[in-house]
Amino acid sequence: MPDDSTTPPSPSASPKCVWPPAAVPGQGHRPGRGREDGAPEDQSPVTAVQGTDSEDEPGNTLVSGGPEARPVVSEPSVPEGADRSGTGEVSADQTDWPAGAGLHEPSGPDHARTAGEGAELLDELRSAIARYVLLPGQEALDAVTLWVAATHLQPAFQHPPRLAVVGPAKRCGKSRLLDVVTETVHKPVITVNASTAAVFRSVTEEPPTLLVDEADTLFGSPKVAEKNEDLRGLLNAGHQRNRPALRIAGPEHKPVEYPTFAMAALAGIGDLPDTIMDRSIVVRMRRRAPGEKVAAFRARRDTPHLHELRDRLSAWTDRISGQAVTREPPMPVEDRAADTWEPLAVVADLAGGHWPATARSACKTMSAYEAGQDEEGGLKVRILADIRTAFASYGNPETLSTAHLLTALKRDEEAPWNDYGRNGLEGRGLRVLLNDYGIHSVNVRFPDGSQVKGFHRNMFLDAWRRYCPLPEAPADVPPAAGT
Repeated sequence: MPDDSTTPPSPSASPKCVWPPAAVPGQGHRPGRGREDGAPEDQSPVTAVQGTDSEDEPGNTLVSGGPEARPVVSEPSVPEGADRSGTGEVSADQTDWPAGAGLHEPSGPDHARTAGEGAELLDELRSAIARYVLLPGQEALDAVTLWVAATHLQPAFQHPPRLAVVGPAKRCGKSRLLDVVTETVHKPVITVNASTAAVFRSVTEEPPTLLVDEADTLFGSPKVAEKNEDLRGLLNAGHQRNRPALRIAGPEHKPVEYPTFAMAALAGIGDLPDTIMDRSIVVRMRRRAPGEKVAAFRARRDTPHLHELRDRLSAWTDRISGQAVTREPPMPVEDRAADTWEPLAVVADLAGGHWPATARSACKTMSAYEAGQDEEGGLKVRILADIRTAFASYGNPETLSTAHLLTALKRDEEAPWNDYGRNGLEGRGLRVLLNDYGIHSVNVRFPDGSQVKGFHRNMFLDAWRRYCPLPEAPADVPPAAGT
């Protein structure tokens, strides 16, 4: 696909860009402060201004892992046990993955050179992103950095992860993040409210990077989402290699395969469809607080430097692409979360330095937070947990009538069941929520001879075990000697 002609071409021989330190929440950039490596500051003026979306509205704070996320500082966060020399070695006794597994192969001078270069490039990319977008969640900043780098290695991966940039309201900096990402990813195809046909034809055999702003206009309501079901299917299918979309096309009306494999970033207000969120690195943004400042992003001034960084990143990934294909890194998560985060872990392992440990830390923290979000917001999972509580409130009987079960569910005023439907949760709504688990009400006869619709407790045991298991009881700690 031809390059975007609206952005300036990257300079052929630009000097290495010296990025200022990352902004500090509440302080922004401090131009009078020298670089921490002793080198002089970049002499180009940096104006500390309010972060903006594309409409120049204030707001650009990015958060992941909830309100307790750590603030960004200019010194890269290096987890315990990570080697700071750039060799990529980590202390086995202080990590959460097998010592040495996938972290030291291949070896040799060529690998050491590319690994050191990779860590330096990722550090520079992270500083570039932090210059324009204030990220109080260090894990989110690390994840976005690794995701951008991974776009240059798409042919090496089985699963191209999505980047879901979501926020509760406008002016949260979602568009500003896409502005910066667009200038650093591989072969960007950016759009707002694209038609499904246009997106289908934008994905080629050489995977681009799809960037969709204002995705809430595509999936923001059930009625609109229904019209864009084909687009959602394409985004879901493109999360795995060899999942083409079939369409009838041409005058002969023959089936045509359209490739779907491509990395994609989607930004919008509110959560995206759950099937997309489940395949995404989720970055939850929030509106900037008073006093938090970053540099303004201006395309004419800033894209040449970003393109120069992009080109060096592309050159490095070209040299390591053969190694990336064969790597299967150890992951701190499982199943689809592991598939989604694996490309980022591959990039981190090949970069070396602190990045292998940094990537796993971001993966664990952000995946755990999203798992908690799903448990709170996913009604089909919550109904199972609340039904278990309802049975317990009656003393865990073997059977419970539908009427008593609904009464117990709506007894909790903080639960969503009183507001589910026009009159609160009723029998039909309960049937819909439980249908995917293969659980249906049956005729139940009680000791008084009455027969009504209800449920046996053992109908739920398998679903409880699979979808909302109770936390394991902590192991007994032996008393200390002498007590």
